[in-house]
Amino acid sequence: MAPHTIRIGIAGYGNLGRGALAALARCPDMRLAGVFTRRDPASLRLPDPATPVLPLDEAEAHRDDIDVMILCGGSKDDLPAQGPELARSFTTVDSYDTHARIPRYFEAIDAAARAHGNLSIIAVGWDPGLFSINRLMGEAILPAGATYTFWGKGLSQGHSDAIRRVPGVRAGVQYTIPVTEAVARVRAGEQPSLSPREKHRRECLVVLEPGADARAVEQAIVAMPDYFADYDTTVHFIDEATLAREHAGMPHGGFVIRSGQTASAERQTMEFSLKLDSNPAFTSSVLVAYARAAWRMKAAGETGARTVFDVAPGLLSPRSPEALREALL
Repeated sequence: MAPHTIRIGIAGYGNLGRGALAALARCPDMRLAGVFTRRDPASLRLPDPATPVLPLDEAEAHRDDIDVMILCGGSKDDLPAQGPELARSFTTVDSYDTHARIPRYFEAIDAAARAHGNLSIIAVGWDPGLFSINRLMGEAILPAGATYTFWGKGLSQGHSDAIRRVPGVRAGVQYTIPVTEAVARVRAGEQPSLSPREKHRRECLVVLEPGADARAVEQAIVAMPDYFADYDTTVHFIDEATLAREHAGMPHGGFVIRSGQTASAERQTMEFSLKLDSNPAFTSSVLVAYARAAWRMKAAGETGARTVFDVAPGLLSPRSPEALREALL
């Protein structure tokens, strides 16, 4: 009997949805069954015109055609509603990333998925996701120690949106940059106590509206609570051509470092790092790998919500357990 090809649906077709479609093209054990959108389906132009594009509110009617639905909506407004709703009809994976609200979101997804015999893996990506796994590994292996997470250098979409809300700003982006000295101290095993300002700095690239007061814009940005006030923030004013030419991509990355001691006080350091040209392209690739795991877990009879902590690494790979033992162990 030929192996089953996993049928994937994509809910949402922004940056993450486009990345998921591209990632699926590299996975011969999967195929795209359809894209579901809140927009007019006729308005989407996909690489393969034969790909079904369907209204999101009609997704439930296609439950028998899809093994796993990858949810590509935003964490602020989309997933809190879409996640539980779609978990009633599909096995799902999503990249919900509002850290403080993950426990509450997990409970809502778990109730919906369990009641309808589905499985859902939530908060999949690199943080939360791969960074979460490495924080757990560090604590488990080096219980006497401290964990540090540094983000960047990378473009922060939320902070960039905050810049663009400032009066007088036509366009802009913000980069989060780790403080080199802080990273060096952690890698050296010092285990310092670091404030947000000591760990990261923020760099803003701003295009002004005609006639805007640059000094007033700068002061409004650097004093903004919850975004910039607690950091050393630099504002650079540039023109639209430079913004489009040099800052159109969405690079990101960072480090998780566990610094600790083993039984005889030997210094030990564990580090995991990422350097990404495209945050959404990488995040969607993680989602696709976990979609494979979700299908396998559902096929084994599991239901309810899961996180990356609950997924065995071997389930992410298209290779068999025998092949993994031979090639990678």
